[in-house]
Amino acid sequence: MNEFLRGAVAACCLVAGLFFLRFWRLTQDRLFLLFCIAFWIFAANWVVLALGGPFVENLYVLRLVTFSVIAIAIVDKNRRDN
Repeated sequence: MNEFLRGAVAACCLVAGLFFLRFWRLTQDRLFLLFCIAFWIFAANWVVLALGGPFVENLYVLRLVTFSVIAIAIVDKNRRDN
């Protein structure tokens, strides 16, 4: 059951990434592109967690990368001139 729920969360992260990709294509704003990348990394995190494997012990690295991308996106958006 846990694997099913992790797969569902991964699918939801992929869909959220697709929404941000669509917004990026409409506006060409880097914030949306970086959020898209972050959600796809989250999806990879959930897939690795659901499948198990040798990388389960190091999943904190994927989460660190994801939250770093989100932080970079927010800082980049606030520092740019509109």
